[in-house]
Amino acid sequence: MADSPSERGPKFRRRAEARPDEVLDAALTLFIEKGFAATRVEDIARRAGLSKGGVYLYFPSKEALIEGLVRRGLSPIADSALAVLAGYKGDPRLVIASVLKMLSLRLADPRTIAIPRIIFREVVTFPELAQMYRREVLDRVLPAIERLIRNGIDEGYLRPVDPHLTIRSIIGPLMLHVVLAEIFGITPPDGLAFERMVENHLTILFDGLSAPASGKRWSAS
Repeated sequence: MADSPSERGPKFRRRAEARPDEVLDAALTLFIEKGFAATRVEDIARRAGLSKGGVYLYFPSKEALIEGLVRRGLSPIADSALAVLAGYKGDPRLVIASVLKMLSLRLADPRTIAIPRIIFREVVTFPELAQMYRREVLDRVLPAIERLIRNGIDEGYLRPVDPHLTIRSIIGPLMLHVVLAEIFGITPPDGLAFERMVENHLTILFDGLSAPASGKRWSAS
């Protein structure tokens, strides 16, 4: 009898490699349906077709499952943003617009936007979720945005604003957009409509942030 995945053949190995994603899929579905606090590991195991011990083989806790969801669903978005931001020289508005539009497309996926929504919903009860989200996403992306803003000021594209505070003006409306819908149930008639929201946000942001020398107003399109 074969003792290891390598001895059991490629079909078994493919199945074993797919298990963590199957567990994460089951966890995300249940977190959406029942909430993080009300979901038990037993429920996730049953949905994934595993024993409880089988879930713990891949993820030692529910918090590890949320971290796995962030790393699978949101960390790649952060990676894409960092790739665009890295070493960029020139008008920072072009990069900010590109990153926010990319973000709007990714967050239009219901299972992607579900992850920050779960975190926002549960963060008061489970503050460690906020620390994990900060470590995996915010602490990686925010310094790169701050450098971009400083360079834009130095090169005369932006007014001499406070880079650290300006980050809040750039990303704050998107976070508030989710919070208003998730916490207060205030949603535009056509849903979260991230793409339209980002276009509107960019126009307001850049008309206020841009250096006035040319007198040219920014268009997000």
